[in-house]
Amino acid sequence: QVQLIESGGGLVQAGVSLRLSCAASGGTFSKNAMGWFRQAPGKEREFVAAITWTSGRTLYADSLKGRFTISRDNAKNTVYLQMDSLKPEDTAVYSCAARKAYVTFISSLTNGGLYDYWGRGTQVTVSS
Repeated sequence: QVQLIESGGGLVQAGVSLRLSCAASGGTFSKNAMGWFRQAPGKEREFVAAITWTSGRTLYADSLKGRFTISRDNAKNTVYLQMDSLKPEDTAVYSCAARKAYVTFISSLTNGGLYDYWGRGTQVTVSS
């Protein structure tokens, strides 16, 4: 059974950096893309970033470009989210997701409904 396990969250002060990891386990599975989403209390789930597994093309939420960087390690079956200059409004549960099938348009990866597997999330809290 495929599992996505996030790690790296925590309580930090504004301005610092964190790197989240998402490791896929439970057997091999074809994945065409992986993404990060976040959900703050009382708010809807929000797209953060995505990366295609083979080519490494990336996509970011416009508001997060320049501060967040997504990357992957194919050998470790792991995707990362480097978050710099964190702000209190970045406080949320961050979840990773994996999509098995190819997407024609990378912009489609902003849609959480297109992903097949989800992790349980890791809490990131940024204090001011």
